[in-house]
Amino acid sequence: MEPSSAKAKPQGRLLVSTSLDAKDELEEKLERCVGIVQSLTNGLSEREANDALTANVCKGQQQHEDVCLGLFCLVLTDPSQAQRSYRDLTLLSRDGMNGVLVKINQILMEKFLKLQDVSRTQLVWLVRELVKSGVMGADGVLMTLMKQIAGGDMSSKNLWLAENVLDVLLDQKEWLVKSAMLVAMAVYTYLRLMVDHGTTALLVLRQKEVDFCISMLRERFMDCAVIGRDLVRLLQNVARIPEMELLWKDLLHNPAALSPQFTGLLQLLTARTSRKFLACRLTPDMETKLLFMTSRVRFGQQKRYQEWFQRQYLSTAESQSLRCDLIRYICGVVHPSNEVLSSDILPRWAIIGWLLTTCTSNVAASNAKLALFYDWLFFSPEKDSIMNIEPAILVMHHSMKPHPAITATLLDFMCRIIPHFFPPLESQVRQGVFNSLTFIMEKRVLAHLAPLFDNPKLDRELRSMLRERFPEFCTSPSPPTEVKMEESVTMEMDNNVLDKEEGCYDATEAAFSDDEEEVNNKGKKQREFRFQPIKEEIIEEPADITPFQDQLEDVMKDKVLQLQKASDAENQCEVMQDIVDLILEDDFDPEQMSTLASCLAELFKGHFRGDVLPDEITEESLEESVCKPVCLVFRNLCTMQEDNSGFSVLLDMLAELYQKQPKIGYHLLYYLKASKAAMGKMSLYESFAQATALGDLHTCLMMDMKACQEDDVRLLCYLTPSIYSQFPDETLRSGELLNMIVAVIDSTQLQELMCHVMMGNLVMFRKDSVLNILIQSLDWETFEQYSTWQLFLAHSIAMETIIPILHHLKYKEHPEALSCLLLQLRREKPSEDMVKMVLSRPCNHDDQFTTSILRHWAAKQDDALGEHIKTQLIKNNNQPRKRQSLRSSSSKLAQLTLEQILEHLDNLRLSLTHTKNSFFSQTPILQALQHVQASCDEAHKMRYSDLFSLAEEYEDFQSKPLKSRRKAPASSPRSRKGAAPPATEEDSVSSSASEEEDSKPKAPKRKRKCSSAVGSDSD
Repeated sequence: MEPSSAKAKPQGRLLVSTSLDAKDELEEKLERCVGIVQSLTNGLSEREANDALTANVCKGQQQHEDVCLGLFCLVLTDPSQAQRSYRDLTLLSRDGMNGVLVKINQILMEKFLKLQDVSRTQLVWLVRELVKSGVMGADGVLMTLMKQIAGGDMSSKNLWLAENVLDVLLDQKEWLVKSAMLVAMAVYTYLRLMVDHGTTALLVLRQKEVDFCISMLRERFMDCAVIGRDLVRLLQNVARIPEMELLWKDLLHNPAALSPQFTGLLQLLTARTSRKFLACRLTPDMETKLLFMTSRVRFGQQKRYQEWFQRQYLSTAESQSLRCDLIRYICGVVHPSNEVLSSDILPRWAIIGWLLTTCTSNVAASNAKLALFYDWLFFSPEKDSIMNIEPAILVMHHSMKPHPAITATLLDFMCRIIPHFFPPLESQVRQGVFNSLTFIMEKRVLAHLAPLFDNPKLDRELRSMLRERFPEFCTSPSPPTEVKMEESVTMEMDNNVLDKEEGCYDATEAAFSDDEEEVNNKGKKQREFRFQPIKEEIIEEPADITPFQDQLEDVMKDKVLQLQKASDAENQCEVMQDIVDLILEDDFDPEQMSTLASCLAELFKGHFRGDVLPDEITEESLEESVCKPVCLVFRNLCTMQEDNSGFSVLLDMLAELYQKQPKIGYHLLYYLKASKAAMGKMSLYESFAQATALGDLHTCLMMDMKACQEDDVRLLCYLTPSIYSQFPDETLRSGELLNMIVAVIDSTQLQELMCHVMMGNLVMFRKDSVLNILIQSLDWETFEQYSTWQLFLAHSIAMETIIPILHHLKYKEHPEALSCLLLQLRREKPSEDMVKMVLSRPCNHDDQFTTSILRHWAAKQDDALGEHIKTQLIKNNNQPRKRQSLRSSSSKLAQLTLEQILEHLDNLRLSLTHTKNSFFSQTPILQALQHVQASCDEAHKMRYSDLFSLAEEYEDFQSKPLKSRRKAPASSPRSRKGAAPPATEEDSVSSSASEEEDSKPKAPKRKRKCSSAVGSDSD
């Protein structure tokens, strides 16, 4: 690269500042990097400059970062060199431009309003180039850039930004449709901006926005449908535009025209809108100010902050449309913790009340009320949150005394929206509002609604309408007591804070019991008793690090104390990152590791209480669940290479923390599974296990999973597929982990695991160890055994692999395994090994296992069973039997004896009596019995005489002269069994005799001789 020879520094500065402003750290760093690039390339030709930069980049990570950031800054500050700088940047970057993307996002979120005009223009140009190049992560940058387009802002800079971002989306449409989330976010953004761009001067821009949104909604409707119910709200606002009107008609009357998967308007209205969409219509600066007011400003001291916000964002007529965005954001995104709700921090309802009372446009006021009640209309307790509907009821409740007109207009709106929102869905809207009011009372946001709905300050017509619409909520069990309670609470609040009894209600899962006394409420004591433990758990002892803090060095001590004082998770994470950076410094004393771990374990003890896994598992909720300070250590580990010196230092830190807080192990497993930053990094856990005092992966893994089992069964089930797939040698070789799982899961979780198995996401058994695990399971509880067998049967493992378990099963001690095995065997075609194992079971009058499965096979698989039984009979008959006895057969389960086979066959014969089953008329069975009868002793012949009589009948049939059998085949009483057709009897007998050779002597009881024909065949 060859910079301008006249100037050693880039033209202009990056940020606008005054002489009083301190030097911005980011700008200073970027200017330093520009200086490095210029020092390397000054006076060189383009090719020489490129070679010099390449050589410098190869020296190390720091040099690579400096050159990339220097080129990035040149793109932003020097338009004349932007094209060349970007080209060099793409050639030199070795991290897929990741470092540059991080800085772009930082500037967009923190510095965008301070950018010079040139830098702002160049930043948009750079984003366009990143999109053209298909750089991974460019979609995220574009979403952040769209967030800077402010609603209700008609300034030239904002309109320029809206049009240029839209041009990028239109020019790169093929790239755009590859990201479903970006499609939805862009449609949500420009549907909202259309409302502002209705003036004559902006019709060209609005038409471009309309064309873009129509094309996306018609071509990628299901991508847009993820927006949920707020998509309908935005479409309502622009429904009068002709193109949008046509889309509305299809939406209402022909939904399949938009997508075959789209069933109608109700599908959208019942889907809750994600926080991502509600937050995308506030600029980062607006969002920061609102979050500050709802987390730091005390109630009664908010006036100056509201006035500043009013001047900055709500002072013009066009900005009135922004109020809807602010109210939707407050209802759907700002969900304070129970600690904040019970404090004197400015509540959400107060901000919404201020937004409503200061609204100067009737249309904007109507839209603002709809935004406030929008989640009420199709509210479902199973899908929606109490926090989305709580602000509306509290605005009405708290405005009754100071601003009764606000309460009246909101109640009137709530009544009238039911029939007028969408008449075909009036019943669903009515049910949604009813569900909202019911849930509000269940969660004790308000104890009773009658003081609100039937208040004397409301006019008679409105009260009559409320009684007509909501008769269930207009009757109070004791109105005088309720009024007295409200008055007494109000009198106690001497400062500017209004009634605070509602500040102690349950926010998400009933966390605080009510403070006021409610007489005549029979359920009160029970409710207080149930909520009290949760209240005690939240109001816990503060972390005490006094015994350890003085042992730390001053810098580290200051950071730890700062971490203790940090109130919210974001600040804690920032301080924790500083602590990690101190640990990674070369001069960090390893002897302080144990002391620091003790401090962190004490400070983070609250993070290890309660459930880790969110109630609703989505990408958003999972990412939020891993935004804890302790996860900063995990994240830093994931970004490091294993040969990095800092990697081992952080592992040692975790190992020390593990000694103080054993739950850190399964929290690490959860982070590696849930966090996008840790994708493919599950092997990191093995390094962690080796760094611990245990030093063994199997032991560490089993201890951590046991701790997880005791704390959170849902998390255990969530981790199970990853643990089995990532650590097969540790999990599949024994039943230890399997026993932990089946000991605590319920039937729903069992079914989910079976689905994971059948979809190929989970393998819990393998051939070389499954038999051993099933044998171990014989000592487990009944449900545990049944669960184990269900999980096994979900796998595709051949029954021959586990059939030897029959040797270990006793009918009185192992009914669970026997019943599961019996049901599975009935689905199998019998093999030789299966039949052998089944027959090898000891004969017991009460044990019907062998007889039942043999009978089933005899009915369904008679040919295969007959051949296998014949094989076993002949094989065992040829073995010496001098030492065998009837008792010895039950002493050794593994040894199959002739007596066992005959006993089981005799039981089978008895079970088939009086049935039409012809199993014992099969030639292989009769031949085998004949073979055994010829060589067995008198005792066996007497014991199994009925069984052998079948063979005698078959022998009689064989002994008939061939000529007589041919003349009268139908008259023979033996032929009714149908063992062999008359035309093939000679062949059948001949083949049978030749197979058995001379091992078939004549039966002693028979006096007649065999025919010469048969005898010659035998010879």
